[in-house]
Amino acid sequence: MTQNMHDDFSWDEFDEMRDPRPAHNQFDEVVERAISRRGFLGGTLAFGSGAAVFGSAFLKNSTSVQAQAASGFKFKPIDIATDYLIQVPEGFKWKAVARWGDPLFSDAADSYSPEGGVSVDVSDKVFGENTDGMELFEIDGRQIIAVNSEYVNPKINLPEASDSKPQSAAEAQLLKNLQGVTVMEVADKGDGYEVVVDSPYNRRITNDTPMTMDGPVAGTDLVRTDADPEGRSPLGTLNNCGSGRTLWGTYLTCEENFNGYFGMVTEREQTQGEKRYGIKGESNYLYEKYDERFDVSTNPNEPNRFGWIVEIDPSDPKSVPVKHTALGRFKHENAAMVHASDGHVVVYLGDDERGEFIYRYVSNASWAEGQPTDGLLADGTLYVAKFNDDMSGEWLALTPETTGMSLPELLTFARMAGSKVGGTTMDRPEWIATHPHRAEAYCALTNNSKRGDEKMPVNAANPRPTNEYGQIVRWRPDGDNHSADTFTWDLYVMAGNPTVHEDAYAGSVNINAGNMFNSPDGMMFDSEGMLWIQTDGDDSNEGDFAGQGNNQMLVGNPDTGQIARFLTGPKGSEVTGLCWSSDRKVAFVGIQHPGGSWPDGHGKPRSSVIAVWREDGATVG
Repeated sequence: MTQNMHDDFSWDEFDEMRDPRPAHNQFDEVVERAISRRGFLGGTLAFGSGAAVFGSAFLKNSTSVQAQAASGFKFKPIDIATDYLIQVPEGFKWKAVARWGDPLFSDAADSYSPEGGVSVDVSDKVFGENTDGMELFEIDGRQIIAVNSEYVNPKINLPEASDSKPQSAAEAQLLKNLQGVTVMEVADKGDGYEVVVDSPYNRRITNDTPMTMDGPVAGTDLVRTDADPEGRSPLGTLNNCGSGRTLWGTYLTCEENFNGYFGMVTEREQTQGEKRYGIKGESNYLYEKYDERFDVSTNPNEPNRFGWIVEIDPSDPKSVPVKHTALGRFKHENAAMVHASDGHVVVYLGDDERGEFIYRYVSNASWAEGQPTDGLLADGTLYVAKFNDDMSGEWLALTPETTGMSLPELLTFARMAGSKVGGTTMDRPEWIATHPHRAEAYCALTNNSKRGDEKMPVNAANPRPTNEYGQIVRWRPDGDNHSADTFTWDLYVMAGNPTVHEDAYAGSVNINAGNMFNSPDGMMFDSEGMLWIQTDGDDSNEGDFAGQGNNQMLVGNPDTGQIARFLTGPKGSEVTGLCWSSDRKVAFVGIQHPGGSWPDGHGKPRSSVIAVWREDGATVG
């Protein structure tokens, strides 16, 4: 995600200042060579059971696709919006379910005020800020949502006198408490869904919640600290971005931009690992001034305890979250778990930074429903993706033999291991989604906002030098087996603006004036195999982005390539996180960092989870 850390820069810009990346990524070169080699002129590339848009066909807008834009969808596509409201199709309604500061427990009632926000003494008993990935679980007939709070905005949480930086340990604690994960019961009380206050399932997991670690890195020198000499009991989870769910009904939360929480009170030379992961200087939140755990000059191993996939059991509020080190350490966007046809558990993972990789984890053991799950996410092999010009691909195993690194080292520094084996560098891999009815996986490559400036100049190897619109790549494993080491790939869509451009920046043939967007980010498949796409991009509605309006949620048909707009968020917001009620009649959608004073009409803007449903009571997804 590229959320606004402060008024003047984002996580992406923060990382660019610390660790400038190369002027191009290898996947762009692969696309360019594939176009040239295969000669896709004016057509589409057949893939699986559907049509893929690719090649120079994406230079022209397709009127036939425009005419068919609404076919095959159970709603009338909506226009763009530039207001501070939620817009949904005709025949649908929406309602805010949980907003930043809403109480989870009765002793935190009336904890939020439009003027002051939330006080530190109840900040771990309310719904967190800047909602992101989420999943719904039906437990004993109840609807339980686990949802991430990716980050906090100091400007709206701290008093004006603090100048958007914590000035005390209490202010730092407030920010730490409003991040992490919320587990909450929701119920339809007759006027739409709302939080069940004091539900026994309600729980907050913050930057300080006790956790445990498993897998090859747990207990090694890489994660031991003075406070935890055994290296198995980290505290907290940081910058929880996308999410996932296990085959056995637990929640996976993903630690993304963890590097921004660590600083050096005493400056020293960076290690190679710190350079690759962007750990340097002063942190974004100054936690290192008030909690020495975040001071890398005092605790150099503490950052190694973050950047993992964390498993949470939503059915047991007393359970201890587990950091699974076998799944690798990097800026995790989400975790897409599938059951391979040969019985192995497979997890697809993206590293959300320019020039990083797409990964896959395959369990060593096979599994069947009802069998024990111990060790499935602790004992397996991590792979990095390589995309070839001929539309084939392969998964390159990260092992001591292939990398020259020990197993704990290559997992802790998976980025360095991926470089050693020759993985294909990508433009910010965001969410990965897997088709529910066939062996296909999709990854949103959201954008590369820096290409074209002095550090990342335009070059002939990139079909769209700045890639400010983004694209979605998909692959199909050979033999329809997700644990196979080879695959074929294509592009499902290249986002663009056909009202401004007539070249590659117009987008692929399934992009038109009625459905255009930029920066695909969150993605989920519904039960019928339709791909829901959420955006986190430029909503200025000016220049290259003229006519694209606010960030939005669209629905794509993988078989036909058609895409239609379903929802628009308030101006200034990112639309992120999606799950459905157990009867599929309600979609829960996350609205992060909205602008204006949404949704209350007064006071501070409040990130929220909303419910969207059909007025006729039919299913939504």
